Amino acid sequence: MFAVYAAESHADDPLAALRTGDRPAPDVPEGWARVRLRAASLNHHDLWSLRGVGLPADRLPMILGCDGAGVDDEGREVVVHAVVSDPDWTGDETFDPRRSLLSERYQGTFADEVVVPRRNLVPKPAELSFEEAACLPTAWLTAYRMLFTRSGLAPGSTVLVQGAGGGVATALVALGSAAGYRMWVTSRDEAKRAKAIELGADQAFESGARLPERVDGVMETVGKATWSHSVKSLRPGGVIVTCGATSGDAPPAELTRIFFLQLSVVGSTMGTRDELDRLMRLCAVTGVRPLIDHVLPLEDAREGFERMLHEDVFGKIVFTR
Repeated sequence: MFAVYAAESHADDPLAALRTGDRPAPDVPEGWARVRLRAASLNHHDLWSLRGVGLPADRLPMILGCDGAGVDDEGREVVVHAVVSDPDWTGDETFDPRRSLLSERYQGTFADEVVVPRRNLVPKPAELSFEEAACLPTAWLTAYRMLFTRSGLAPGSTVLVQGAGGGVATALVALGSAAGYRMWVTSRDEAKRAKAIELGADQAFESGARLPERVDGVMETVGKATWSHSVKSLRPGGVIVTCGATSGDAPPAELTRIFFLQLSVVGSTMGTRDELDRLMRLCAVTGVRPLIDHVLPLEDAREGFERMLHEDVFGKIVFTR
């Protein structure tokens, strides 16, 4: 079958590790299910995998891709939940210390077929296209959990999203706006700030700019480059929810400000199958849809990787079969 995969790892030149071509079709173990993919979306996780982060050499070659939507062997339209927990784990799978994402231990979704535990299949609402549904399991699910599960913030709260263009950031703006939050964003790029306003953001600011007022919460995906601004932008008692650190993970902690103003710092990772199901129903009911930057055939996946590597993206990149 055709697939897009990591054949090796290159920390400084991730695209040098990217390959496309034939890979063996997967076997289907008992309790697992095959999905014939119609669409899959690209995430920064895929670039990190090419750099060797979380993907050691003994697991290569590895088909990339966490997100996918397609049709199972029984003809049902389904979306793949990317978090694979231990078979004996019960409860919130994001807390399972043995969990993994597709394309870490198990082959991913950038292929004609993917095989996953049957419990990882979620029915696709008829209101969503395969391309739209394929955007949800990683970036949009991460945003959903950050805002609705982990932040403790209610509609009407003012929320700052650091960095306006990525998949998680655009999902936060779209979901937060639809749910009645006042969404503010930052970006170095004027065009991305303008697009964020079109997407539903109330205000958009230069990265690091002084805000008109302090906010109730900050959604952090950037890390080192924006951390100090995030801490200083919070009102007393406010919360930072962090799901990543694309610019580095070793900023000054700003502990004095954190304890004096009684700020909260909350980590958030991916989401559960139940949250993915609720997210899809929310999209179906409200009409909120993922912002798709580019749709490409899977054979042209390298172009999508190049766009993401050079940050020439606003929204999601989707590959189709």
